[in-house]
Amino acid sequence: MLSLIQIFLLILSVAQFIIIAHIILSWLINFNVLSLRSPIVASIWDGLNRLVEPIYMRIRQFLPDLGGIDLAPLVALIAIYAIRIILINNIGVFV
Repeated sequence: MLSLIQIFLLILSVAQFIIIAHIILSWLINFNVLSLRSPIVASIWDGLNRLVEPIYMRIRQFLPDLGGIDLAPLVALIAIYAIRIILINNIGVFV
């Protein structure tokens, strides 16, 4: 059972990394450091969007409209941290 929890924590870490990479890439694109005209940047951006947008869409259904501010990545990261804390603090129950 412990190995399943470790695998789940690994999946949460990968999801956290993908969300942070998406946030950083969106900043770089919005501040014109990177251009979507570059095929490599466009393919990475498309791949990251395909991974995170289904999660963000579900979160956005519950968030109020704040204009240009998107809090869905922040809520997703907080949820990942909360799940990690719950799993780590209650690992004795599962073992």
